[in-house]
Amino acid sequence: MAAASAKESPKPRLDKIDRKILAILQDDAATPLQEIAAKVNLSTTPCWRRIQQLRERGVIRRTVAILDPAKVNLPVSVFVAIKTSQHNAAWLERFARGVKELDEVVEFYRMSGDVDYLLRVVVPDIAGYDVFYKQLIKVAELTDVSSSFAMEEIKYTTALPLGQAVE
Repeated sequence: MAAASAKESPKPRLDKIDRKILAILQDDAATPLQEIAAKVNLSTTPCWRRIQQLRERGVIRRTVAILDPAKVNLPVSVFVAIKTSQHNAAWLERFARGVKELDEVVEFYRMSGDVDYLLRVVVPDIAGYDVFYKQLIKVAELTDVSSSFAMEEIKYTTALPLGQAVE
């Protein structure tokens, strides 16, 4: 889901047990330590140490609760493709800072190709998107803003495919 960071650190080594632990935590981070340890054939202390090391190494960035958008009145996902004629550091800094302050933006990427930036925005309805749009165009000079509303969510996951993880 997330692209590689420009400030990449060396790729952490993940063995089979680390990948199993991460798969369990990606599925349900509230899984009791004893259950995780049993599933990966470790006692609780070594399992706990591995989880702590994964956190310290930045493999586990944070632990969050994933909410149901409809149940918190944010059922509409909008993908916003942005083009700009501005390609300088000062503009990018101002734009990035402004977009990060817009709570409706849940994902924000700088892209290659025809689109310069891609946002995923969650709002209650089209009127909510219109309010967001009026805030967005105040952030910085934009050449083109194209919005696509998701009609149906067919697949959504936050779990990364660990089969390709570094061993």
